[in-house]
Amino acid sequence: MGQSSKLLGATSLLLISLLSGCATINSGLQAGDLPPVGSFVAENGLQFNVQPLSLATLPAPQISTPSNDIYQLINSSTKKEYRIAQGDVLSIVLVGYPDMNKASETGYPVDQQGYVQFPLIGRIKASGMSVPQFTATLQSKLQRYLKYSDPQVQIINYRGNKFFIDGEVNKPGEFAINDAPVSLYSAISMAGGATATGDSNSLVLNRNGRNYNIGLQALRQIGSSGNQIYLQDGDSIHVNSQDRNRVYVLGEFGKVAPVPILEQGLSLAQVLGESQGLKSFTANAAKIYVVRDNVGYSSTNIYYVDMQSLTSFPLANRFEMRPNDIVYVDPTGLTRWNRVLSALLPSTSAINTLSGL
Repeated sequence: MGQSSKLLGATSLLLISLLSGCATINSGLQAGDLPPVGSFVAENGLQFNVQPLSLATLPAPQISTPSNDIYQLINSSTKKEYRIAQGDVLSIVLVGYPDMNKASETGYPVDQQGYVQFPLIGRIKASGMSVPQFTATLQSKLQRYLKYSDPQVQIINYRGNKFFIDGEVNKPGEFAINDAPVSLYSAISMAGGATATGDSNSLVLNRNGRNYNIGLQALRQIGSSGNQIYLQDGDSIHVNSQDRNRVYVLGEFGKVAPVPILEQGLSLAQVLGESQGLKSFTANAAKIYVVRDNVGYSSTNIYYVDMQSLTSFPLANRFEMRPNDIVYVDPTGLTRWNRVLSALLPSTSAINTLSGL
């Protein structure tokens, strides 16, 4: 009697402990008892707003409006005639004077003071001038020594004006700005384009110590483009990674992995496709949730949609995802029960073993 009582007590204690802990052993993430609609406060103190996805509750597309400094950047960005800079190398040919032209085969470098050393006239200022301006100045000085002074001036090596680009591009580095203006678009092209993980809608242009956050998609929304922003000497561009723009999927998906938001955007339907759909035997297609945390606001939105209904697909296609959204698919009730049983079966074997002692 005493031995059987001890065994029964030990068995009961083991069963109670196992049953009380089964919810945490392998229950998995669950949506829980969410209200069908309306606001509630969770146990952790966060406030949530639950609403079924419909045409009336479909969030409006998010429009990224450029800041005022971007408008100023666009308005002040114009095509400018190239100005000779320190480090550039000039070709100067005098028509009718072949002996003097032999000395110009390697070109005339512009020194750090902005001057060029030229026969007959010595040092002559070049930096800050356009090629036609420098040509006219050189011609006027040569008239004192030559009867027919007709200098032909070209820049054969652009070394003065440069820009830098790094981040998610294929060929980061330093690039020269020549007599053809370099736009934001052409700068990215010169760097081999953005990488597969680069986000061309998240660029940072640094000019004179000031950062401009630029999105190419946002520029198009205001009728502008990256071709309307021209680089200046010393500008640097950083291309951010798509890791900053991702949607996270959890639950009964065929593939559980972050989904990047590309430049053209991402819909809920595309998230389902990129995640290889739902698990056919375990997913509850009637309970697909989108959790959207509103940074700076007191509540978090939870949208849910029944993808068992054919009429829900257009809604899912119109639902525009935002960075850090979480899409969750609940398991079916049978799946949950099977998982609980899977956790209990080893425990019942242990009970039977103890009972046979």
